[in-house]
Amino acid sequence: MDVNLLVYDLSRGLARQMSAGLLGFQLDAVYHTSIELNGLEYVYDGGIISIIPGSSHLGQPMERIHLGTTNLPMDVIEEFLDSLRPIFTLEASPAYDLFQHNCNNFTDSFSNFLLGKGIPDHIINMPQAVLASPMGRMLLPQLTQGVNSGRQQNGSILGLQQSAQAPAQNHVAAHSKYSVINVTSSSEFDRLLEQAKSSCAVVFFTSATCAPCKMLYPVYDSLAQEFGDKATFIKVDISQFGGNQIGDRFSVRATPTLVTFLKGEKENTWSGADPAKLRGNVQLLVQMAFPMHPHERLYVPDFSNSNAKPVLYAKVPPMDKLMAKMPQEVARKTEVQALKSYLDVRAKDGLAGAVVPEMQHLSSFIRDSVHSMPVGNVFAIVDLFRCALSDPRISGYFAEESNHQTVRGVLDLVNSQTECPYALRLVTLQMACNFFSTPLFPDEILQNDKLRASIIQLISSSFLDDSHNNVRVAASSLLFNLSLASRKARQEQKSTLEEGDEVELAASVVEAIGQEEKSAEALHGMLLALGNLVFCTSLDGELADLLRALDAEGTVLGKKKLFPQEKLINQVAIELIRKGLRKP
Repeated sequence: MDVNLLVYDLSRGLARQMSAGLLGFQLDAVYHTSIELNGLEYVYDGGIISIIPGSSHLGQPMERIHLGTTNLPMDVIEEFLDSLRPIFTLEASPAYDLFQHNCNNFTDSFSNFLLGKGIPDHIINMPQAVLASPMGRMLLPQLTQGVNSGRQQNGSILGLQQSAQAPAQNHVAAHSKYSVINVTSSSEFDRLLEQAKSSCAVVFFTSATCAPCKMLYPVYDSLAQEFGDKATFIKVDISQFGGNQIGDRFSVRATPTLVTFLKGEKENTWSGADPAKLRGNVQLLVQMAFPMHPHERLYVPDFSNSNAKPVLYAKVPPMDKLMAKMPQEVARKTEVQALKSYLDVRAKDGLAGAVVPEMQHLSSFIRDSVHSMPVGNVFAIVDLFRCALSDPRISGYFAEESNHQTVRGVLDLVNSQTECPYALRLVTLQMACNFFSTPLFPDEILQNDKLRASIIQLISSSFLDDSHNNVRVAASSLLFNLSLASRKARQEQKSTLEEGDEVELAASVVEAIGQEEKSAEALHGMLLALGNLVFCTSLDGELADLLRALDAEGTVLGKKKLFPQEKLINQVAIELIRKGLRKP
């Protein structure tokens, strides 16, 4: 897909005419920019919105710049934009500012994600040029007051969404990803039932002239939205030729008739337009197809919330001290200075106020450093990278990078060391935790065998470091993030950790729990990770069998003497393992 930068002039020509006299230099425009992609214009106006290109009150752009092309799928792009919405809002800190936190910051971040490079420098640096002049600083209060006044009147900043043409329905996400499937042939019907063999399906036999059927349509559509992730909802019109053939197979003589299927077998049949009966039967069907796991009945307050936040290591160390740990020729490199400048601004003004560095340049620099610098000197570079990855704009780019070459380069370097320096291993673990600052990385880790293997190796080997509590704490945090992501993916029916990976990780963390004698923080992290790893696992699966064989319950309970204040011991050992994994 082509990625275009749409450039507008908020001054409508006044900047070009008057800037030299007022500011002492030529300013071609007060730039307002947006990204044109897939037939839509994405812009920040108090929030991230999408409109038909050129349809707002700003009119047509003064310039359309082709930035490049992206192969990223739209569902990934939309998920990335969702991760930015908490940053680019009216309520975000810092609030919208015409010169320092504006549409161009968003456009630059979006361009960097799509292409690995930002928007032209003369646009992104325009605010600094204006504010560097005495007249620009003098005019700042009046300009800010004007923007704030417009915000109060419009509910946004520039009123773009109010004046623009709304996108066509097929350009925006549907209100629900699940809907009723209208079937007209036996082959399609059989295919859908085959797909539902591991779950359940509901078939609604209707006809064009059936008035009672139409009374049930809203209820049936609502049920499809509510339970569509667990059941397949099919509608067959028996007044049509193909539908009549399907109806004959089930001896349907009247409509509405509903037939339910459980694990591939017909479960129930009834007729009549009874909304309450339809809802009750569907709810019962879904409960039978997906019976409640024993863990969901237990009182485990620290594990009942699958929406817990991942552990991130966003703290920026004193930059002067970190830079001093690099060779001088490395510290002076453009990429290092750009990254330092970004982190300095981020610490002062927050995420939205910091312009992200060029992603392609950053990627090349990290990869070159890992391959060319002595292992003892790489620590400071990885720590800088770790800080940057806590920003979802940056972690989102590296999640979608081809072959994950930059992050895998760091992970593989650490995993290849027989005696990895403590500092390098620690910041690499923390760096990997920051992968989870974006929702894009968990999906990539769970789907990509090589990336996942590198992370699992890092976790398992780090648990063996009995000399450094911080390493074991960070390894626990990384396993917690990974376990939590897999648990959420299971609920959403996405790719999860493979059973072999779960077994390897469980064996590592149970061994680490057994050996932990020093750090209450490390033990707490290990128990959180193990609990989320095992939560709602199959009672007949390899993971449950392993925990029974290892006597994980006894290992965890054995920590009570050394760590009597640790409340997770009983939740994990007695509730999740003893009670929750007991076979019926």
